[in-house]
Amino acid sequence: MADVAPASADRVDPSAALAALRDELRGLGPVVVAFSGGADSAFLAWVAHDTLGPEGARAVTAVSPSLAPEELDDCRALAGEWGLRWEGLRTVEMDDPRYLANDGDRCRWCKTALMDVLAPAAEAAGATVVLGVNVDDLGDHRPGQAAAAERGAAFPLVAAGFTKAMVRDASRALGLRTADKPAAACLASRVPYGTPVTLGTLDRVARAESALRHLGFTEVRVRHYDDTARIEVPLADMGALTDRAADVVAAVRRAGYARVTVDLEGLRSGNLNADLPG
Repeated sequence: MADVAPASADRVDPSAALAALRDELRGLGPVVVAFSGGADSAFLAWVAHDTLGPEGARAVTAVSPSLAPEELDDCRALAGEWGLRWEGLRTVEMDDPRYLANDGDRCRWCKTALMDVLAPAAEAAGATVVLGVNVDDLGDHRPGQAAAAERGAAFPLVAAGFTKAMVRDASRALGLRTADKPAAACLASRVPYGTPVTLGTLDRVARAESALRHLGFTEVRVRHYDDTARIEVPLADMGALTDRAADVVAAVRRAGYARVTVDLEGLRSGNLNADLPG
């Protein structure tokens, strides 16, 4: 990945970080923001729009089967609420056999498909593609970041020293409703490495997670193991999950799973990365 020199988060005042982010965006602008609707990309899209205006900031959501339908709906809603210049563009990672194979580089091929759409749009406007990567993201296994950087994408949150907590704090101070939005990684991240990604699998996961959110579990992952679903919720929600076991099992079975299990370690972002070779 291209070298990025983040500021030291423990020495950055939040107001100074926001000022640094605005300066970074002015230096990069105009920009095309990869807008998934999560806390990071939403914050970046809002600040870019507020700093550069609608002519200087365009928010684009990658539309594909790996994006939960509710997330696409929320991107559209946020764009309307905030007056963003927004559009959804379809990506075709599902046409790439390297992505479908779902090895440790799956995210690389996903971001490659994203940049195949965003880079030409940015180039036509003389703009820079920017992603909502924060400082905390740099330590995990994320080959997609390298793929995006190799294609010229920039990470202004990193350059300004924003951690995930700082993004949420700054979003809260600005009154953005995404400040406390639970993380929602792409649906393919629910499929263990080595298990092929298929449209049917992504649909099953999406329907199971949607059903559980309707039961009140706002932070949830359904890991896909063939006909078995492994549910992850925060440890604080484990009691509620077991109290509603019958409803939970029925909801997940309606999505197409024969067996329903619970991960007693609770929800951990990126925990399937533990299965990768060291």
